[in-house]
Amino acid sequence: MVITPVLLAGGSGTRLWPVSRKSFPKQFAPLIGEESLFQASARRLAGDRFGAPLVMTNADFRFIVAEQLDQIGITPSAILIEPSGRNTAPAILTAALSVAATDPDGLLLVAPSDHVVPDIEAFGRAVDLGVPAAQAGRIVTFGITPTRPETGYGYMEAEAAGEGPVVLKRFVEKPDLANAEQMIAQGNYLWNAGIFLFSARTMIDAFRAHAPEFMPPVLAALDEAKRDLGFLRLAPEPWNTLPDLSIDYAVLEKADNLSVVRFSGHWSDLGGWDAVWREAQDGAPAERGAVSDERSTAIDCDNVLLRSQDEGIEVVGIGLKDVMVVATNDAVLVAGMDRAQEVRKAVSALKSKGARQAETFLRDHRPWGWFETLALSDRFQVKRIVVNPGAALSLQSHFHRSEHWIVVSGTARVTVDDLVTLVTENQSIYVPLGAVHRMENPGKVPMVLIEVQTGAYLGEDDIVRYEDVYSRG
Repeated sequence: MVITPVLLAGGSGTRLWPVSRKSFPKQFAPLIGEESLFQASARRLAGDRFGAPLVMTNADFRFIVAEQLDQIGITPSAILIEPSGRNTAPAILTAALSVAATDPDGLLLVAPSDHVVPDIEAFGRAVDLGVPAAQAGRIVTFGITPTRPETGYGYMEAEAAGEGPVVLKRFVEKPDLANAEQMIAQGNYLWNAGIFLFSARTMIDAFRAHAPEFMPPVLAALDEAKRDLGFLRLAPEPWNTLPDLSIDYAVLEKADNLSVVRFSGHWSDLGGWDAVWREAQDGAPAERGAVSDERSTAIDCDNVLLRSQDEGIEVVGIGLKDVMVVATNDAVLVAGMDRAQEVRKAVSALKSKGARQAETFLRDHRPWGWFETLALSDRFQVKRIVVNPGAALSLQSHFHRSEHWIVVSGTARVTVDDLVTLVTENQSIYVPLGAVHRMENPGKVPMVLIEVQTGAYLGEDDIVRYEDVYSRG
């Protein structure tokens, strides 16, 4: 039987700030290796045992999801857009109802898109172990064999210590250190990975029995959903009435048909910079635990993580111990390694003071490519803009600014009012305030240009769109 993978890709990942932010969270970043965590997750859930993935995400990430899947040659069965974040329970019920529309007994494997599981074949074998139980009407969870008394994870108590599937007796909230040590010593407690295998019929029946209040709004959100390019937008009115609950609280803790399969391969949820530090050490043992990248240098350091995300910033640590330093082009995090789980407090503090760095980057990803701010001051802003081959910005105008475009590489087709011009490398064009304009890349390679804006107001909301191939409002 072919299993439908369901990738949950809507989280914000605040514990990995400043690299993970609301505008571009950790699942889409290449934190481990060259590919993003989302791409690695999609690859893990591909192959003969799996069908095309169904992705649950939000409107801000829809084009990122589509682009990253296209880059690795995976075509999704559907990309469903949640109008607002309502945790995992509504998302999983939506996926189950979507599959049930064509195959009520079809199997779904639900997984977060920001975990690290290097051994794809071992994970596949664990899934195979759970298939008979899922076909028999069980909800199968996957528990990770603990390697340390971790207090940052939830646990599951299995009826026996075997590989599985065995009966799942109960869920355990994140424990203190003493309880974590005691559970590991017993041998039948596993980390809760948040990965589930079940048939569509079984999950729908579980919601009807244990959380019936979810059914009408989710059914209405699906019935009233709108097609938008290659996406399916769930209807916001019924969706926004749903409770904000995880699948664990809404259904699983009340169900009596739970099984668990033990997975003893390597796994990490990359829940903090301490986890990234551990992953880097597993990949290439570091001298005295000092982990640094190609733009960082550790001198006489013990148990540190030094990381620079910007080509122009070198991070140097001298005589540091148990410290993490993570630098981007607009923010630097410095914290004790044992305070990794508190990084989200930095995000809250920055939001309270109105700092842009709390949630957004200088680089802004768009469906046509991306741009980043190089300089910003009163009445002027300088951007680097990269437009993908064949892509086009919307036909638009501005009330408060004019723009000067200089092409660095590639060729731009530029519309300014009634004039259409091809602008090539080292050429420029001026867009007066109020002019209706559009920029397109008609070529086969990315087009790069520098944009200089001048005016009284330079915010991104000073845009009037007349036409847009990406259906943005």
